[in-house]
Amino acid sequence: MHFPYCLAKCPYCDFTSFATPREEIPHAGYADAVIAELHRRAAGLAGRQTATVFFGGGTPSLWDPAELGRVLAAILARFPPVPDVEITAECNPSSLDEARARALVAAGVNRLSVGVQSLDRQRLSFLGRLHDPPGALRAVEAALASGARVSADLIFGVQGGAPQSAEAAADEAGRVVDLGLSHVSAYGLTIEPGTRFGDLHRKGRLPVAPDELIMSAFDAVGAALAARGLRRYEVSNYAKPGAEARHNLRYWQGHEYLGLGCAAVGTLAAGIQATRYKNARDPRQYMRLALEGAATEAEVEALDPETRLRERIMLGLRLTAGFDIAQAASDLGVDPLGPDRRRAIDKLVRRRALEVEGTRLRVAPEARHLTDGIAAELF
Repeated sequence: MHFPYCLAKCPYCDFTSFATPREEIPHAGYADAVIAELHRRAAGLAGRQTATVFFGGGTPSLWDPAELGRVLAAILARFPPVPDVEITAECNPSSLDEARARALVAAGVNRLSVGVQSLDRQRLSFLGRLHDPPGALRAVEAALASGARVSADLIFGVQGGAPQSAEAAADEAGRVVDLGLSHVSAYGLTIEPGTRFGDLHRKGRLPVAPDELIMSAFDAVGAALAARGLRRYEVSNYAKPGAEARHNLRYWQGHEYLGLGCAAVGTLAAGIQATRYKNARDPRQYMRLALEGAATEAEVEALDPETRLRERIMLGLRLTAGFDIAQAASDLGVDPLGPDRRRAIDKLVRRRALEVEGTRLRVAPEARHLTDGIAAELF
């Protein structure tokens, strides 16, 4: 469920979001549009249940909790929840205090993901964040006080503002977890085309960390979190046992998902075939189409079984446990291990980049920072 409004657009962000003053966000109108889209799509999805719901953005913590709750209630009415349904809302510290956190929980949210990103004032300013370090810590504490499961996002490898060492990245991760967290997502700063950082980088005007520093920070953060009982279960995600993000796990495991909202993406399966769609990017256009009962898709793509297997390879290898390529291929009715793929697997095993146990593939621990490239070699 995509909520496209933010108070400011971060210079590294390539998600669809629009800087909008609080008083101009169409809280009720956007909820009406999402519910209308839900009802239009639900007609062709009989028998499904809700395993997870993820309110992403944008900044969903800006949304009036009553309106977010109205959308959630409509979703669960159309698709009954499994007994332990996970319902996550992304939150920015600038729009999360204890009252807002408790209101989100009262609306049905049971997991809050807080965009801390850094605990250094200069780096936060460089990243375009509106909060300061004390504000980040207060937001995490407020989320914890609500009774929800809580995760925090961190970005390492930031060279603008006050350049960050690997030791500083590990220290920030430790300080956040020590508040009482059971889950952290820690990402190296990625420069995406079409963002302000992307434009600056293209012009040679953006401070960028060398690959060696990124790799050192990657290892240091992982060690700091492991020492506190959080294991790496995906390239950038760490959790205490049982606290993994179930929504993201289902995504990495290749499950289908319904996308609702402006610019939302959904992937729905019909046997071995699947369809991926992306909704209109402009919020006003999306709302108009949804409220008229019209199709909201801007793009539609048919996914054949081999394409779906390549995606399962790409996503499954992100998991520390890896994935069973034979099982994935069997579900899709394709041959998992043609001659080219077998040769690629053998080559990666010899390079100690890939580990094989029966038909289960996983990236070797020392090569985790190269996961995307390893997956591409198996395409």
